[in-house]
Amino acid sequence: MLVKTYGSAIQGVNAITITVEVNIDQGVNFFLVGLPDSAVKESQQRIEAALRYNNYRLPGKKIVINMAPADIRKEGSAYDLTIAIGILAASEQMAADTVGDYIIMGELSLDGGLQPIKGALPIAIEARKKGFKGFILPSQNAREAAIVNDLEVYGIENIREVIDFFDGKAKLTPTLINTREQFYAGLNQYEFDFSDVKGQENIKRALEIAAAGGHNAILIGPPGSGKTMLAKRLPSILPPLNLHEALETTKIHSVAGKMSRDSSLISIRPFRSPHHTISDVALVGGGGNPQPGEISLAHNGVLFLDELPEFKRTVLEVLRQPIEDRVITISRAKFTVDYPASFMLIAAMNPCPCGYYNHPDHECVCGPGVVQKYLNKISGPLLDRIDIHVEVVPVPFRELSEARSAEPSADVRQRVIKARQIQEKRYSKNKGIHCNAQITSKMLREICKIDSVGQELLKNAMEKLNLSARAYDRILKVSRTIADLDGSEKIKPEHLAEAIQYRSLDRESWGN
Repeated sequence: MLVKTYGSAIQGVNAITITVEVNIDQGVNFFLVGLPDSAVKESQQRIEAALRYNNYRLPGKKIVINMAPADIRKEGSAYDLTIAIGILAASEQMAADTVGDYIIMGELSLDGGLQPIKGALPIAIEARKKGFKGFILPSQNAREAAIVNDLEVYGIENIREVIDFFDGKAKLTPTLINTREQFYAGLNQYEFDFSDVKGQENIKRALEIAAAGGHNAILIGPPGSGKTMLAKRLPSILPPLNLHEALETTKIHSVAGKMSRDSSLISIRPFRSPHHTISDVALVGGGGNPQPGEISLAHNGVLFLDELPEFKRTVLEVLRQPIEDRVITISRAKFTVDYPASFMLIAAMNPCPCGYYNHPDHECVCGPGVVQKYLNKISGPLLDRIDIHVEVVPVPFRELSEARSAEPSADVRQRVIKARQIQEKRYSKNKGIHCNAQITSKMLREICKIDSVGQELLKNAMEKLNLSARAYDRILKVSRTIADLDGSEKIKPEHLAEAIQYRSLDRESWGN
């Protein structure tokens, strides 16, 4: 007897429906075809043990299982349940009437229990698109998949529940999630707040500008000056995610298997802070079985690289293209996968190996040329792609000991939202552009017009600081954001002057 069950494969951040055809005929053998990997091939042993434990059996006949389309590689253990239900239906140990109406996914334990799977959300989206009635999957992933409306999502604990459901012996309760309620409930649940930060008003101002225009920033300062503390609070002043961005972010984390048990929708902007020992593949994504890297996990949020010069040179250089394109393409001989990577890069570094170059109280003990050598670990092209450079100085005791709390993140966020709304309106006709950091060089000339005074100011800055053409573009973009925060239609000389001061690492005197 031939029976078809349905599962799903993940390609990039999207799912492809897989048809599992099970045919049982005369003979004795077990064939699994359709380009399965080792984990899929090993399913025979897991299925046999799980069925025996639940008083069912693997038929002693010729079993041929084809996973179509056969030219797509099937990876992982999530097809165990799909194959097991197909075998039981084809061997007439359970009813086969309605198994084709559902996507069925799950890894089997030897006792028939279900282990969680990756990519439940994109699979559910694809199932609804293809017109399936429902999605049967492990209970740990049920809330994640239930975000998708107009699809019955059943979270199960054991294979016996699925068998009894198709035999009509028991009913399964669908998991129901109010997507909008879930989304809005978590919009403002940030652990860190700017009100905790005493002093550092100039750094807060720089981060406010970065948040308002979506600009990349680097913080340079001695140990203990508050670089990491400030960076961790940046997501709390960014505009809240909209529902589309939340779904997009959740899809990436779902595919990477980063969703916690019983979690549903990611409603706050991600903050990723990889250690400096990370490899280039772990940062941008890829591998034998391609997975999203840290830059994709930071999509719609912040990628924080602490101790920037300690990262391997090759790791930092692979960031250059994704920062510009906001997407990373993983190419292999047989396929190409695109992962979104629209993130804000925030980096932090000490000014020298000992950490005390330019410190007001501690003396730097680094030898001649050591500071410049340390800074040279970060290439010019990468620094060019960072819009805002800020020197962080230690907070004086009098500011630390002040009793009054600083301005809360909520107040800063309102100004950022107002500036972003101006930008959204400005770029409403430009697809894929939402903030000043994303505008192209062609658009720059139209949007960032400056008067003759500003032109002279920028010319002097370019000549004295020996700035590159890309740095020129960055200054104009940042000045446009400062003007938006100021509610000004035109870029004034004072806006340009503030933007120029955020190019500290371009100064030839730095480190010499």
